[in-house]
Amino acid sequence: MAKHTIKIKKYADVIEEYPAVGVITPGMLIEVTSAGKVQPHSSSTGVALAMFALEDELQGRGIDVNFAADEKVQCWLPGHGDMVYALLADGETAVIGNWVASNGDGKLKVSTTNPIGQVVEAVDMSGSTGEDPSGRIIVRIN
Repeated sequence: MAKHTIKIKKYADVIEEYPAVGVITPGMLIEVTSAGKVQPHSSSTGVALAMFALEDELQGRGIDVNFAADEKVQCWLPGHGDMVYALLADGETAVIGNWVASNGDGKLKVSTTNPIGQVVEAVDMSGSTGEDPSGRIIVRIN
């Protein structure tokens, strides 16, 4: 069942706001640049702070509405045990219990190298190419 928010389960609600470097999709794993802006996490399986772009609910925008360059992005820093409705990379198949890490483009991929969290709901993107809106996955932050 499709969800309508990025925060599936939250125990703490740590949110910061930064302008976007470029286009950011809610649910992307993001990072802060040296210029004080956010961009999709750029290092495949690299060390990453668990920080995800939220939907712009204050403007009535859902999880399918992207942020443009220089728009303010609500950035959620989920804690241990929180669940996020993130984006899974095209071509990936994730089953319950798999570990996921940065794909280097704001999406996640199955990997035990520098994992962000563990898959809660299986998603099969093995036959997917390009931008696939079904590529959302629930991940419990480690």
